[in-house]
Amino acid sequence: MKAIAYQQFGNTDVLQTVEEPKPVIKSNQVLVKIKAVSINPMDWKIRKGEMKLMSGSKFPKHTGVDFAGIIEETGTAVTNFKKGDEVFGVGKNSMKEGALAEYVAVSSASVWKKPASVSFPQAASIPITGAAAVSVLENLGEVNADTQILVNGATGGFGMFLLQLLKQKQANVTAVASTNALDFAKKWGADKVIDYTKENVLTQQKTYDIVIDLSGKMGYANARQIMKPKSLFLNPTPKPIEIPLSLIKNLFTGRKHIVVLSDPSSKKMETLLDAVSRGLQIEINKVFSFTESVDAYRYAEKGGVTGKVVIEIN
Repeated sequence: MKAIAYQQFGNTDVLQTVEEPKPVIKSNQVLVKIKAVSINPMDWKIRKGEMKLMSGSKFPKHTGVDFAGIIEETGTAVTNFKKGDEVFGVGKNSMKEGALAEYVAVSSASVWKKPASVSFPQAASIPITGAAAVSVLENLGEVNADTQILVNGATGGFGMFLLQLLKQKQANVTAVASTNALDFAKKWGADKVIDYTKENVLTQQKTYDIVIDLSGKMGYANARQIMKPKSLFLNPTPKPIEIPLSLIKNLFTGRKHIVVLSDPSSKKMETLLDAVSRGLQIEINKVFSFTESVDAYRYAEKGGVTGKVVIEIN
């Protein structure tokens, strides 16, 4: 089968199309014929060597984490899926093995049935960014129409899910985005939008109960300027040093720095599937073919992409 792999850390030029054996499944696994794989920032952070403490430096490595496809074969211990089922899921080890291939073998616990109402590209966009958005919600506590929330960098794949989930909770949301993405922020539920190319949210005379920095560019030190005396700063893209430091600093301040870590668990998928059934929209920014995989990553990595970028495999 064809797959995308790389033999060294680097930019998109290190990505290669390779021929590999079709995976052989274990008793608890399913073999999925891949129809679509979505792109996440995690993909290029691993490829560029930014996460080598976790990924290791052994090659070849593969890319792509979340996918959608059709079950080709089930292991002898699998009872909840059958051949022909349309599913979406996550690769078993995103640090070393990827989903961007014609077939993938994964635990049956890492796939879920695709809703008929969404396409393969849309389903492939759900697990990683969707689960991250649910993880943010789990760290908010109770929110209502009086809760003032600022979402910085609000219109990528992460923000697409988060804005809509916050709106389903009736929160009062201000979204910071670029000029061309403001309409999407409004469509996804933002009560107010701020164009960061024209306004600096840090200099406005408004404070928030919760600040969520999806861009990773604001930082807790800056966010303190617009946080109420007792408030939360949620950081879903932390630097390693921020995890222990936040725990220490939170002992001495009412402005809490919360590091959000996520995993695409079945519980989170249930929350997302329920949200989809209630009208959550999944915006696909652009679809590339498998032969255009390098172009797809170049496009996604330039930044400023609204919604999700997906690679489709026929």
